[in-house]
Amino acid sequence: MECGSSSCERFKLYDQLELHEFQDRFVVRSVEFPNRGFSINRGDGDIEPLNCDTCFGSATKVSTIYGVAGTIRLVAGVYMLVITSRKEVGNFLGFPVFQVTSMKFVPCDQALKRSTSQEKKDEAYFLTLLKIVETTPGLYYSYQTDITLNLQRRCKFAEGWAAKPLWKQADPRFVWNKNLMVELIEFKLDEFIIPVLQGSFQAVQLKLKESPVQLTLISRRCTRRLGTRLWRRGANLEGDTANFIETEQLVEHEGFKASLLQIRGSIPLLWEQIVDLSYKPHLQIVNHEKSSEVVERHFFDLAQRYGETIAVDLTEKHGEEGQLSAAFAAEMQKLPNARYVPFDFHHVCGSSKFENLQLLYDKISEDFENQGYLLIDPEGNILQEQRGIIRSNCIDCLDRTNVTQSFLAQKSLTKQLQRIGALESDECFTKFNEDYTKFRTLWAEQGDEISLEYAGTHALKGDLVRYGKLTFSGVIKDGMSAITRYYLNNFHDGVRQDAIDLICGLYSINKHGPSPFQLNGFESLSYLPVASALVVGGLTITSLTLQQAGRNAQQFMSSVLWAGVTAGVMAVVKANGRQFCSRPRLCSLR
Repeated sequence: MECGSSSCERFKLYDQLELHEFQDRFVVRSVEFPNRGFSINRGDGDIEPLNCDTCFGSATKVSTIYGVAGTIRLVAGVYMLVITSRKEVGNFLGFPVFQVTSMKFVPCDQALKRSTSQEKKDEAYFLTLLKIVETTPGLYYSYQTDITLNLQRRCKFAEGWAAKPLWKQADPRFVWNKNLMVELIEFKLDEFIIPVLQGSFQAVQLKLKESPVQLTLISRRCTRRLGTRLWRRGANLEGDTANFIETEQLVEHEGFKASLLQIRGSIPLLWEQIVDLSYKPHLQIVNHEKSSEVVERHFFDLAQRYGETIAVDLTEKHGEEGQLSAAFAAEMQKLPNARYVPFDFHHVCGSSKFENLQLLYDKISEDFENQGYLLIDPEGNILQEQRGIIRSNCIDCLDRTNVTQSFLAQKSLTKQLQRIGALESDECFTKFNEDYTKFRTLWAEQGDEISLEYAGTHALKGDLVRYGKLTFSGVIKDGMSAITRYYLNNFHDGVRQDAIDLICGLYSINKHGPSPFQLNGFESLSYLPVASALVVGGLTITSLTLQQAGRNAQQFMSSVLWAGVTAGVMAVVKANGRQFCSRPRLCSLR
């Protein structure tokens, strides 16, 4: 049993690649082993592995790339997604981890020239979606180990599993590009297939009385119901929820390894918020005969993977949130092996009483401490396993959830450090100010990254995580983030959702079939860019003036004026009907 050690033979991807362009094909090959690679025919997009006798002459262009994330076949062509730049951000169990800093789709065949006018029109929209995919935030990978598996699951695999190709080791729930890897897998190009994780990877070294401790925070975003904030809510009929994320806090000290897992995910009911240009669209619970089965399937899957689940519901207990929370509580009463804990974060903690989370901890502390954490000694022996999981949710599973998870992680970290000898039994981690600041920054940055992926902005309430209280600048930042979320949710996220659905394989694309687009009202978006420009301009000027508001009353009034202009434009847009937030509807298999 490996448990994170690197002593056995390990599979490794090629990390130095070149992309060669020829008149009739593209060739990807390893710099270290030039005979290892594959070609893509520019006539039909077919893939062919290289062999020792392969010779193509001189390339018209040679580029350095850092990996191939996969390929996708659209209406009129094949496109290959390549990583064009990367940044090393730390290590996972001793192996370097990289963040994707840029990537691009390379058109690999000339089929578009032979396409019909409708196919060219369809392909043009698909290309706009691929451009959006190229800017996907929060993508991470390693050439030497799979980072989609948490440490406890790794320990349960048989000896020798690390010698398998990385894509075979990976947890498919957390492989962002799994649908793009299909053709590479078909041609057994194992050394080129990179399982890419979307989420967050943060690492820092703590000093703790001159005894170094490596602290790593890795969040894995599930692809089963991947999407944007208002376009993906609740669960599907299989029990998969929106914004489901597994977060692992990993501690390494003098050969010891300790791992704590927490999860978050949208309330596992059938519910939605229809984008209608209102600031806070109505929550709608879908009455379905299988609603109870959906909740049961969700928690059965969690029990199989993590053990006994404590569901911490942070939503408000009044209004529409309260109705959704009540429906969730009613379904949870029917489940025998899961505990439901309601905690109205806004009511109890308000905007600044972060310390009141202790009231929540008092409710769950016994179960939380009994669940424990994974602990491995320097010889690789498992001293204890984590026997259960805390599942936290609010409405978005972003801001309130991140504050709560960081609080629970800090409680567990103190116990872990005491157990492995980094702290005395009467010492508390929070008393080490410099290291505690690093810890809070780690969790705040993780929260920002996850929020960018789902909502398009940094997390709200970030100051509660960073400083334990709200600051004036934090209030201003939260206000601007809230307005920006409104704009993105209504004017951008629909198309971004299309891009996500495209790479997740949710569209039926048939070159010889009907157009995948149903243009119901699409032309009505003709003057949307003007409205968008006015809104963005208003938001920008508001942001700039608010930053100076504390210094100058006239500037503050200017900020109010521009906020009013922005709100007025939004109101005019809303008055012209819901079609503004519509998007070209694709034939989807959702």
